[in-house]
Amino acid sequence: AGDEVIVPAYTYAATALAVYHIGAKPVIVDVKDDFTIDPDTISKAITSKTKAVIPVDIAGYPADYDSIRAVISSPEALRQFTPNSKKQEKLGRILLLSDAAHSLGAKYKGLPMGHAADITVFSFHAVKNITTAEGGAIALNLPKSIDQEKEYKEMRLMTLNGQTKDAYTKTKAGGWKYDIVLGGLKVNMPDVLAAIGLAQIRKYNNFLLPERKRVAKTYERLLKPYNWALLPCLENDSTETSYHIYPLRIKNITEAQRDMIINEISHHKVAVNVHFIPLPMLTFFKQMGYCINDYPNAYKNYCCEISLPIYPQLDDSQVQLVVDTLVNAYNKVVL
Repeated sequence: AGDEVIVPAYTYAATALAVYHIGAKPVIVDVKDDFTIDPDTISKAITSKTKAVIPVDIAGYPADYDSIRAVISSPEALRQFTPNSKKQEKLGRILLLSDAAHSLGAKYKGLPMGHAADITVFSFHAVKNITTAEGGAIALNLPKSIDQEKEYKEMRLMTLNGQTKDAYTKTKAGGWKYDIVLGGLKVNMPDVLAAIGLAQIRKYNNFLLPERKRVAKTYERLLKPYNWALLPCLENDSTETSYHIYPLRIKNITEAQRDMIINEISHHKVAVNVHFIPLPMLTFFKQMGYCINDYPNAYKNYCCEISLPIYPQLDDSQVQLVVDTLVNAYNKVVL
């Protein structure tokens, strides 16, 4: 009780609610222009109660993990770190936990996501690049002071009620006896859903991801001539997005104008979205005392953001239609 976890203002509510549901306090900080958490705001938010930082790879573009690591490994952060468990003592610093719900297949400094943080959590929700309808995957990249194999086994136990045998093992002749060794949950992925995910994984790098990249690059080419279009960063040195979302921002418009543009687009049967409403604008977090005025960059990004459709089956003519519809809507609302 009393532990704090730093999360960005610009994310879906699940990031902060995961903190809330284990009895810790989400400490919300502002983001950079690329939607990812601002390392400078992390530094200012660290206290002796801070146990973890959760960067979020919005739209699939990785956060600045090197700068975040530098912050949590700084002498001041290490001095303030106060472990409350044996695992925290072994780690010896603030945990870096990546919310990579959007960034499966993204690269950070030339390596696939899963290497950048201590723990990386991917989502296989219905709208993600790979889906198992629900569920996800966890990648462990803990320091040598932590026994990763032991952590993995414990996490597997936790997903099946803390039970020492799964259902298949119990059906073996004479294998009925089991024990409950942890206060776990029933959150394991059903085999049939895992099979659906595996089928997509087999063609992800060679088909699904390249097709998403094609769509994003086509948007980039078609929108580049418009000086009102703030295009998202897709690649930068050895860092590359997963092309999960194409988060376009429009210069010098208000939130109301953005909403009017979306409404106009919808009249032409083109579905666009907004990712996301910043946490301090949501009732639950406002009731916790958070105010969007304290997160100017999060609001600046939100009020002019429109997520354009991006999926492998979207052909170039359809991408052109989306752009034409967007341009016409902009002209009608703004000009």
